[in-house]
Amino acid sequence: MPGTPVSTRAIHPTYDGLVKVLGACPLDCPDACSWVVTVEDGVATGLRGNKEHPVTRGALCVKVNRYLEQVGAPGRLRYPMRRVGPKGSGQFERISWDAALDEITTRVTGIIDEFGGEAIWPFHGTGSLGYLQGLEGFPGRRMFNLLGASHHAPTICSVAGGAGLRYTLGTSGGMDPEDFAQSKLILLWGTNPLTSGHHLWKFVQDSGAYLVSIDPVRTRTSERCDEHIAPLPGTDAALALGLLHVIVSLGAQDEQFIAEHTEGWPEFRDRIAEFTPERTAAITGVPRDRIVALGERIARTRPTAIRASQGMQRHAGGGMALRVLACLPGVTGDWAIPGGGLHYSTSGHFELDVAALTRDDLLPHPVRTLSMTRLGEALLETDEPPVKALFVIGANPVGSNPDQRRVIEGLSREDLFTVVLEHFDTDTVDYADIVLPATMQPEHLDVLAGYGHLYLIWNEPAVAPPGECLSTTETFRRLSQRLGLTEPALYDSDEELAAQLLKGYDLDRLRADGFLKVQAGPVPAGKLQFVSTRAQSAGHDPLPDYTPPADSGDGLVLISAASHYFLNSTFGSNPELRRRAGESSITLHPDDAAARGIADGAAVVVSNDRGSFEAVAEISDRVRPGVAGTTKGRWAKFTGGATVNATIAERDADYGGGAVFHDNRVEVRPR
Repeated sequence: MPGTPVSTRAIHPTYDGLVKVLGACPLDCPDACSWVVTVEDGVATGLRGNKEHPVTRGALCVKVNRYLEQVGAPGRLRYPMRRVGPKGSGQFERISWDAALDEITTRVTGIIDEFGGEAIWPFHGTGSLGYLQGLEGFPGRRMFNLLGASHHAPTICSVAGGAGLRYTLGTSGGMDPEDFAQSKLILLWGTNPLTSGHHLWKFVQDSGAYLVSIDPVRTRTSERCDEHIAPLPGTDAALALGLLHVIVSLGAQDEQFIAEHTEGWPEFRDRIAEFTPERTAAITGVPRDRIVALGERIARTRPTAIRASQGMQRHAGGGMALRVLACLPGVTGDWAIPGGGLHYSTSGHFELDVAALTRDDLLPHPVRTLSMTRLGEALLETDEPPVKALFVIGANPVGSNPDQRRVIEGLSREDLFTVVLEHFDTDTVDYADIVLPATMQPEHLDVLAGYGHLYLIWNEPAVAPPGECLSTTETFRRLSQRLGLTEPALYDSDEELAAQLLKGYDLDRLRADGFLKVQAGPVPAGKLQFVSTRAQSAGHDPLPDYTPPADSGDGLVLISAASHYFLNSTFGSNPELRRRAGESSITLHPDDAAARGIADGAAVVVSNDRGSFEAVAEISDRVRPGVAGTTKGRWAKFTGGATVNATIAERDADYGGGAVFHDNRVEVRPR
């Protein structure tokens, strides 16, 4: 049995006449919280974290605490709509589902007849990480496969780091985050869990460990740590190699672990020797004595654990950085000690039959794959065949994709037929031809898996959807029927889809209990590869190394981190969370502000050759000199027509086509 249930609570217990329904937060966060919806007379009246879930422990975040407010918001899309004004105008008229499906069928059929199925791109985003309704299961892919549509590569988030880990460890899965409670030294590397993934903090606190925040910005989390080290953005691999130099110079490597569980140590040891503390200090901007002191602390402290999150791999050398970080506990032997190792994402530990959901065997022929982070390029430059139909599912690419100007230019094409499945009138909806209203989490069935813990979570529908909203799965069942497709798999119910996904698990127990913990696979999976022949065969350096940022030269390096009040662009229209977040701001070090004649609170323009956005300057030493900080998640319609993504390049990281949001130089001037 792949997983063991850890709770015996029923799904619908009743207290004081109130129905309690177990569910799960679908948003793009490692915590994947288990929650409880209170229902009175068919209306969801309360939402709280599930106290029985060992990670959620009854608490939700500041954003999700307002989720029911979001579900019932006046601006919620409740009916299908057709565009009646120019693209980008946001002018629509209400239509029936029959009219919407008829128009989609006519346009899609015509496009296939003229250009072939690959002219259709189902563009899935991280608005939901559900396996039935969200990105993890690519809802609708069975239908798109039968049509011969292009495949979608979800490259915007964690792909570079995951690829780097697989080169070193043979898996992207790492340590069980609950084991942080046993750590003695914790390196929070490029992560701010108090803002994005705060449930980890409970295990960190339980440990009593010495805490080091490694981040170019002094975050909420940094201020709670014993020590904060601020390297220049994109130099994490060099810092890790410099720390390893100190460890090896002290003779603190675990020779037994290295001999029994790794390959390529002599070659990697020579690579480590190149990164003296002096050279590392010159690359990273971290003083030599601090590098030496931290290296010595790691050398003498077992177990040491590293939490590295997705932000630190969003640059030219992001995959390589995770390769190096995974090597560090290989040198010290921490991979063999409870409470030691590295946690990036637990996704690699979930043995779910995603292939049974996607049914790529239904493809009539091999098809191309289009990269999520190259949307502007694909819409404007791809011509074999051109993208003629775009289905945007759980995504807001105008607000979330790199090179915002090019994305808007591509979506503005009159010959592009765009269908958007959405909850709200996002920046992307304004460019749609047809808008289809989608259900939200309390209104449909789904299965979630955390990437910051090892629990599967069942989401039971608690209430009926408003208006004419349909689940994503039901939308594609109806569209398949309207297209005249007869493949039986297109019409599987949500319960049947869940059973196919969870083959080998006790689905009835999961549905009754709400969650279950899966067994983590071995890490490393086989011997840890200090020298990776797989990386070499893919055209990469077989040895872990430091890859410098691609965007170099003048200007400030801009970090666009997660907001405390938005989750990607979800909640970007919530009035109360927008009020709490305040105006769009950019944090500048006093030295950089003075050099530009910028005072605290001044209106500024942030720009490079790709685009610009407006913000208010915050002068603070929370950022180091040469670095500027802002947050992502704002909508262009609320910020003068552009956001930070107007300055981001459509350029790939080293592995997997990952995004480079933090490999970005800008100039800042008074407005």
